[in-house]
Amino acid sequence: MDLIKLVEKEFAVNKEHPKFSAGDTITVSYKIIEGNKERIQNFRGVVIQIKGGENNKTFTVRKMSGNIGVERIFPLDSPFIDSIQVNKRGKVRRKRIFYLRGRTGKKARIKEKRF
Repeated sequence: MDLIKLVEKEFAVNKEHPKFSAGDTITVSYKIIEGNKERIQNFRGVVIQIKGGENNKTFTVRKMSGNIGVERIFPLDSPFIDSIQVNKRGKVRRKRIFYLRGRTGKKARIKEKRF
């Protein structure tokens, strides 16, 4: 067996997260350590892309803070992620929706997927 895969299996953090894809609106509860204090900060936004393979999967979340777009990349198996909640399922045709970066207002909306 490959030595790198063996080490990755030993250090893997096995947490169960809900299934989500590009276009979904999610809330990521992220642990932040400031000095000797620890707190949880929520980051709510639209998933722009999911990238990577088995153990090194990352996802990018974009939110609007005032008139400024803020993007953050989270490793899926990070020990600092407390929980992930899916707020809305989005109906998009692509896996990477970078076209949202150039849109503002009503043009930046994503239709909700109905079940």
